[in-house]
Amino acid sequence: MKKIISKKIFFTIFTAVTISGFIVICTLAQTVHHEKIQTKFTANEVLQPECIVREYDGKIGVFRGNGDKPYKIIDYDISLLSDYDRKELADGIIMESDEELRKFIEDIST
Repeated sequence: MKKIISKKIFFTIFTAVTISGFIVICTLAQTVHHEKIQTKFTANEVLQPECIVREYDGKIGVFRGNGDKPYKIIDYDISLLSDYDRKELADGIIMESDEELRKFIEDIST
């Protein structure tokens, strides 16, 4: 009886280790595949920033491309910002995505 229980334990552990190993190998393969696609994608295109945020007439302007007029103005008095933040806005802050822009707007309005 003890021998049968030992075999059951052995095969249970063996099965668990085999399944775990299979999951790890599949996960690593997916990660490598994703990295190859990401590298190929970024190597083939020049990434443009989604937008640039900078000071515009005492407010915060959101610019797309190299335009002189913002496509969006955030009605926030920049004199309320710290010196560091005003300098960053004067230089222009690059936002890589709309999500990053949304978080920036939430941060300054709280």
